[in-house]
Amino acid sequence: MNLTGYQLKTELYNGSRTVVYRAQREADSLPVAIKLLKNPYPSFSELVQFRNQYTIAKNLTSPLIIQTHSLENYQNGYALVMEDFGGVALSNYFKLREKLPIQLLPEFLSIALVLCDAIELLYRERVIHKDIKPSNILINPQTKEVKLIDFSIASLLPRETQTLVNPNVLEGTLAYISPEQTGRMNRGIDYRTDFYSLGVTFYEILTGELPFQSNEPMELVHCHIAKRPKLVNEINPELPVVLSKIVSKLMAKNAEDRYQSALGLKWDLEQCWQQLRTKGQIEAFPIAQRDLCDRFIIPDKLYG
Repeated sequence: MNLTGYQLKTELYNGSRTVVYRAQREADSLPVAIKLLKNPYPSFSELVQFRNQYTIAKNLTSPLIIQTHSLENYQNGYALVMEDFGGVALSNYFKLREKLPIQLLPEFLSIALVLCDAIELLYRERVIHKDIKPSNILINPQTKEVKLIDFSIASLLPRETQTLVNPNVLEGTLAYISPEQTGRMNRGIDYRTDFYSLGVTFYEILTGELPFQSNEPMELVHCHIAKRPKLVNEINPELPVVLSKIVSKLMAKNAEDRYQSALGLKWDLEQCWQQLRTKGQIEAFPIAQRDLCDRFIIPDKLYG
């Protein structure tokens, strides 16, 4: 692979649809990461998604979001040039097939608090990410700097309607999508869909497993809509009950039952952090006491 003006170093990521290389910009020796589509003849929607992630990330000027430098023409598609801050995916940083050792709980909480700030930023900028998962969160192992990546399917609408589609072609990653993102809930998608996916991410880091596991797309869709996963502290009994309750609230089936603000979530996680730091353990407390939404949202949930 040759891209004029850049010297490729190593391959960082190789997925089903994209590949990412660590590289250097020849003009000023700037370390960069370059993302390419693997399909030599990309579809119109693939090209739109690539341009989408460049445009949205470009407008989110924050150290919490990976910065995009340029979108270069490459063969029949694009090359997305991004900052390289030495980050690795959270899925590689934590051993996700193992329960989180209790001694790593302070580190988990510090990362979770940064992610609250990132989600709050998206809320303020009216961006719905729609693909929050451990592989879309990078952390520098030395500095512990955390950044959110991949805005390819992100939406700038404060609310959008999800239509019924084949689960094999749903937007997002099936193991992490919210019930409303499946298109089978007869309700729109808003910023709270990212809270559900963040809950699944926390669940996986804390327990070493996903809440729902199946090779059948339709079964996974059904699980997100109708099944209750095991509680976090049932799988990893070393974890405090209140942290398990926080994760369960994030993963509520109805968006109205989830946290309504990143600040409310952050306040609860800060209580966990403070208790752990001062008492060496986390005791039970009522969650969501500071959880207020500053937007008026007509609920889709039926009452009566």
